[in-house]
Amino acid sequence: MTFSIRRANEIDLPTIADFNAAMAYETEGLVLDRKRLEGGIGAALNDSRKGWYYLAEAQGEAIAQTLITLEWSDWRNGWWWWIQSVYVIPSWRRKGVFRAIYEQIAKEAKEDGAVGLRLYVEKENTGAQKTYIDLGMKTSHYQFYEAAFE
Repeated sequence: MTFSIRRANEIDLPTIADFNAAMAYETEGLVLDRKRLEGGIGAALNDSRKGWYYLAEAQGEAIAQTLITLEWSDWRNGWWWWIQSVYVIPSWRRKGVFRAIYEQIAKEAKEDGAVGLRLYVEKENTGAQKTYIDLGMKTSHYQFYEAAFE
């Protein structure tokens, strides 16, 4: 089967919310607040400074998504493109969908002068980790920390 990749728009908000909810539950057992989730997605869809989504589609139906956000690097004088909210519906996994999205993102990032791509992944998500390694990504010498305010 063939599929295409495009940037998402406001019409795609319910699909992206469904995918994000499915991903959060699948990877972390989290049930996300739908209103908050839709507000966050809508904010990015309406302001690319917050991020933008890519969707893969087959026969007019969304089959995968990825969010890109930016991080300024003063050390490199350029932008890191962060890959986030990766979700491929189960029936399309291991069929090259994320690879195609990744290659599209890498192409656009290079054309835009980005310094590279980064992502974080759940520690136990070994399937996703293998996918990222197969794409040529490497583990970083940095560890990820957070202080959530809720």
